[in-house]
Amino acid sequence: MRVFLSLLTCGLLGVASALPAQVSVGKITHEYQRLNNCGPVTVGMALSRWGSTLNQYDIAPKLKTNGGDVNVSPEELAAFARSQSMSVHLARGGTPLMLRRLLAAGFPVIAETWFVTHDSGGMGHYRLLTGYDDAGGTFSALDSYMGRLGFSYAELDELWRAFGRTYLVIAPRARQAELDAALGYHADARVSKRAALRVALNEAEKKNDAVAWLNVGQAKLNLGDSRGAVRAFDAAFAARPDPKLDPTRPAHAVGGLPWRTLWYSFGPLEAYTRNARYDDVLRLTSAVLRDAPAHEEMYYWRGRALTGLGRVADAKAAYREALRLRPGFLAAQTELAKL
Repeated sequence: MRVFLSLLTCGLLGVASALPAQVSVGKITHEYQRLNNCGPVTVGMALSRWGSTLNQYDIAPKLKTNGGDVNVSPEELAAFARSQSMSVHLARGGTPLMLRRLLAAGFPVIAETWFVTHDSGGMGHYRLLTGYDDAGGTFSALDSYMGRLGFSYAELDELWRAFGRTYLVIAPRARQAELDAALGYHADARVSKRAALRVALNEAEKKNDAVAWLNVGQAKLNLGDSRGAVRAFDAAFAARPDPKLDPTRPAHAVGGLPWRTLWYSFGPLEAYTRNARYDDVLRLTSAVLRDAPAHEEMYYWRGRALTGLGRVADAKAAYREALRLRPGFLAAQTELAKL
C-alpha cells in the first residue's frame, strides 16, 4: 500500500507540473437565480458548456415540484443531467489538483460549497468552477447569486470541505474516456472513497471540528461502516459551533454543525436509522421541519424511523407527505410499498 501511495503521489506531482499555469473554460452561459434556484441554475450553466440552452425556468419545474423546496440534492442534479443524455461523475473527496486537471481538460465542475451570509446564517450553495490561475493561486467560478467570482485555492477548499468536497462533472458521453483520464484515481469509486476517509481522518485529528467529524462519518458510511459513522456523527454534533460558518446562528439551533447542515447532508440520519437510533432521527428531522416545513427528505427519514419503531400508520403518513411534496420520489415510493 505504501508503494502504491508513493507511486500515486509521484504520478500526481508529475501531472501537476504538466498542467497549464492558467485555464479558462469558455462557451458557458451565466444566469442569475431566483429564490432557492441555485441548483437548477448551476446545472443549466454546466450543460450550456455543451450547447444546451435550458435555463432555470425549464429546469426548476422538473427538480422542484413544490415552492418550499429548499434543497435540490447533487443526486437530483445528476439525474437531470443524465436525462439530457449526458455522462455524469458525482462523488465526494475531490481535491484542488483534481479540479485543475478537469478544468485543464475543458470540463467545468459543479462544487457543493458553504455560503456564508450575515443576515440569515450559512447555507449550502452550488458554484460552477470554470478556470484557475496558478500565478494568483485562484479558481474562477460562476455563481448564480453573485455573478463571476474568484476564490483562492485555500478559500475554495475550506468552503468545499463543508460538504466533504462533493463535486459533479457533466460531459457528453463521447468524452467519457477524456473525463476518466482527467479524473485520474478519482474515477475509481472505491479508491476515491478510501482516499476521502484518509483525508477526513487527518483533518479530524488536526482540527477536531464539527465539519471534519461530519466528513469522517460520511466517509465511513460510504465504505459500509455505519457504526463507525455513528461515532463520528456524534462527535460532530458534540463539537463547538464555528461562528465563521454560522455568523447569525439562531438561538434554537443545537449541536456543533452549522444549523442548516441537515437540510443538505443526510448521512447522520441514514447512519442513525441503520443503528436503530430512531428517536434521534425523529428529533433531528423535527428540528429541520421547524424551519423548512416542505423538506421532503425529512419526511422520508421520519418514515424510516417510524417504521423502525413499529408505528406503521405514522410511517405511511410520512411517506405520503414526502410524495405529496415530491411526486415520483422513488425511495419514498419503495418504502411505502413495503408497508
